[in-house]
Amino acid sequence: MIMKISKVAQLLNAQVICGEELLDNEVETACGADMMSDVLAFVKDRALLLTGLVNPQVVRTAEMMDIRCIAFVRGKQPNDMIIELAKELSIVLLTTEERLYAACGILYSAGLNPDGGIRS
Repeated sequence: MIMKISKVAQLLNAQVICGEELLDNEVETACGADMMSDVLAFVKDRALLLTGLVNPQVVRTAEMMDIRCIAFVRGKQPNDMIIELAKELSIVLLTTEERLYAACGILYSAGLNPDGGIRS
């Protein structure tokens, strides 16, 4: 299932940190990870990354993997350098109070799955 980033933000009750103008962009898959090596190994294009890791490497990894949106879980807040980097790369940043496991479950239940496509 394809999902608009605005819907992701709504489902996760997330605050948009940057990229408000990109909320109509769509994601096809999602990945929850704190290890960027896992993201590099398993993420597909046009994805959403859910993570508790807050550093510039997360945004750099997102750029390499065509990740459209990063949702920081557990209320994590990126610093100004991370926000500016995301703006330069047109990556939406969200923050949610949800834990990683719960946030992944919410999105999975709403139809966004890790492999793209539609679940039966």
